[in-house]
Amino acid sequence: MSYWVEAPGKTQDTLEGLCLSAGLGTPWGPTGGAGGHVCEESLGIPVVLLSLCMLPLLQRIGSRALSMASEVYSPGTHSAAFITCPNHTVALELARGIVQRKLAACVNIVPAIKSVYEWQGKIEEDDEVLLMIKTRSSKVPSLAEFVRSNHPYEVAEVISLPIEQGNPPYLKWIGEVVPDEPTSTNK
Repeated sequence: MSYWVEAPGKTQDTLEGLCLSAGLGTPWGPTGGAGGHVCEESLGIPVVLLSLCMLPLLQRIGSRALSMASEVYSPGTHSAAFITCPNHTVALELARGIVQRKLAACVNIVPAIKSVYEWQGKIEEDDEVLLMIKTRSSKVPSLAEFVRSNHPYEVAEVISLPIEQGNPPYLKWIGEVVPDEPTSTNK
């Protein structure tokens, strides 16, 4: 079965170039010539031509998928932890101590947050500074212990959420910077 595909002007040159580069020879069959193309199978040449046109896009998607697939991440291996501080000085001191002790790979200091909370039966409003911490989930107990020992609040906020997904190279970097907590074995 043959299908006639109109390919006048520039399209004809492009079509011929695609067919020749694909090793299909010239697309102009016995009834072809200027302005037409004969496709000998119902989907053969059109599918090949479409595939050739899509090749750069498919290569880009494929290389990204391959690089992401080579960076295997187990959801929940890392956590994002949050700590509020009364001011920038305390926040910076805690952030430096956390990173120096390898309790986290990175601590972002977010200035000027407003906290509204209940404390000892009263509604309070305070200007605070937020620490956003990226670490291994296994480090959260040690992180909380460090904060409790070095934070001026009677009850310091230390909460964490597991990281389910993220940029694979970034997640890999967290794992490289923050050593895993050794597992204890009872003998």
